Amino acid sequence: MVLNEAGTGPRRPNALVWLLLSVLVIGLDQWSKAWVLASLPEYRAVPVIDGFWNWFRTYNTGAAFSFLSDAGGWQIWFFSALAVGISGLLAFWLSRTARGDWRAALPYALVIGGALGNVIDRIIHGHVIDFIQWYVGDHYWPSFNIADSAIVGGAVGIALFGLFDGKRKAGATR
Repeated sequence: MVLNEAGTGPRRPNALVWLLLSVLVIGLDQWSKAWVLASLPEYRAVPVIDGFWNWFRTYNTGAAFSFLSDAGGWQIWFFSALAVGISGLLAFWLSRTARGDWRAALPYALVIGGALGNVIDRIIHGHVIDFIQWYVGDHYWPSFNIADSAIVGGAVGIALFGLFDGKRKAGATR
């Protein structure tokens, strides 16, 4: 029998198996970007749903909303190192998370997959490929990709589940 860190009982399986979801996110992200590079024109909207959604191939050398996109190139390596570091930290947290704790594991895995999907772009292309564009009237949301969607979904999950779990645990201690 393998004991837990305290040596007081059996060790429970950790949530590292959730990294398979990260691999799935990376695969879907890279597949979609390969499709975009082979099929979509640059900087020209291809309507999917008029008045709401276009395919629009563009590139981002910065971070969210093109933050630091004109910084001269160093930002590509900075954001790549940051994404790898955060992914490593989240993977460590997965190793300390119970396998069945999906409220923690799912968002961590989504952020890891999204972050590493964009790192692959930065290293191979020198920029991130974005292609999903939402808009209403003349108001356009910045283009994004599947990796970005996974990061946002994971971050929202971390915040919401952390908030709700915190309230639940606080209510249980009363």
